[in-house]
Amino acid sequence: MDSSNSSVFDLPLQPDSARITHDTWDRHDPTLVTDDHDHFQNVSEASSRSKPSFLVISGGSGGNSICAAFENACYVLPISDDGGSSSEIIRVLGGPSIGDIRSRLVRLIPWAPADSPLDAVRTLLSYRLPLNVSENEARAEWRGIIEGQSPLWSGIPNDRKEVIRGFLVYFENEVLKRAHKHFSFLNGSIGNYFLAGAQGFFRSLPSAIFLFSTITNSQANILPVIVTNHITTIAAELENGTKLLGQCEISHPVAPPISSDSELLSLDPLSPMDGLGEIIPQNRFNIMYNQQAKEGGYEPLHSRICRLYYINGYGHEVYPKPNPQFIKNLSTSEVLVYSCGSLWTSIIPCLALRGVASAIAGSRLLRVKALLLNGSNDRETDGYTAVDYIRAITSVLNSQYPLNGLGNVPLYPISAFITHLVYLEGTKVAVDVEAMTTLGIKCILVETKTEPVPNSGIPQYNAAMVQQAIEEILSGQ
Repeated sequence: MDSSNSSVFDLPLQPDSARITHDTWDRHDPTLVTDDHDHFQNVSEASSRSKPSFLVISGGSGGNSICAAFENACYVLPISDDGGSSSEIIRVLGGPSIGDIRSRLVRLIPWAPADSPLDAVRTLLSYRLPLNVSENEARAEWRGIIEGQSPLWSGIPNDRKEVIRGFLVYFENEVLKRAHKHFSFLNGSIGNYFLAGAQGFFRSLPSAIFLFSTITNSQANILPVIVTNHITTIAAELENGTKLLGQCEISHPVAPPISSDSELLSLDPLSPMDGLGEIIPQNRFNIMYNQQAKEGGYEPLHSRICRLYYINGYGHEVYPKPNPQFIKNLSTSEVLVYSCGSLWTSIIPCLALRGVASAIAGSRLLRVKALLLNGSNDRETDGYTAVDYIRAITSVLNSQYPLNGLGNVPLYPISAFITHLVYLEGTKVAVDVEAMTTLGIKCILVETKTEPVPNSGIPQYNAAMVQQAIEEILSGQ
């Protein structure tokens, strides 16, 4: 029943043409199954056959611009980003990083008119508290939000408002329990706070993702690569033996603001309230960076990365199991896409896990395994050619433990992991097509139809380009 006060976003879960009236069908009398039922069933089956299923491995910002290229997709994202407002949540509350997942969830909220309830929810969950203000001013604005007085609540139906506000209040309560850690709200993401509050309440990140998707009606199929309630940290070993701890240190080092001695002395790394007894790096306050600054230039690593691995709170190497749904989707999807983005901190954290290599190589349904080559290198891949990208991915996959942790790891050929390389016209990364062909990889050149990154001449992907490349690949199957 429609109502002027209804909070239903009026976006059907299925197309009307796919709906079937069940009261005309009797399992005991097949004569009551109408021709229309058969027609709709055939249309539905034909539609599902015509749209291949995608599994997209990506980071947060790197893959957001191309999401529209995939209609039937499952997105796998890492949970090891320790920068932005996620760093402050991790420092104070512990738990997995949810920034990349929140970014993708917001990106996949369906389009809605500017004055609609859904658009109001999108505005709220994508909002960030100000950065260039005092801590007290940021806290005052946050207080207005959790008390329900902020203009950001305008247009959001009361039932949705109270659900969202309830988890924000839960998040605030958890922060207050750790008041000695002096949580900073500067540049804080409201979507991150909501997702972190839901994850803490349910003790389940997948459940928090489900709640976010339900409230925003996005129907997004997003999987954290690891299912855990603990801090997940990556480390990289360079060829010269140097070890870098944490994604920020690997990808975009940022000097954290200097805190007072009284703040540092008040922190208790073994407090029972702090991440289930995890030892958290306590000197890393709200590590802030932006994507534009990262793209504007970088300081190259002194040596290339040769290995990426996971560590626990004590700095010891650990071997976490991947999300079982990730492995399951590798066996049921038809197209695997290694998205554009940071190679060593976005893509490889999803591959450096037990059982992933055999799941990719052994899938009977995966007919395309495509790498979207970046338009330029970054700090992690300085000096790389396209062949270096390929070899980095395959070496990681071929070096991991088998799923049961016993026995020898089989070595797979490169083509078992990557079948196609998609690259942009004018890419700054050298592509040797002949060498790729020798490795068993087919190269797909995409004409650049958008303006490059300003002041750099670096080409960049958009959804239309990726869709065109995927169609060209599938047409050749």
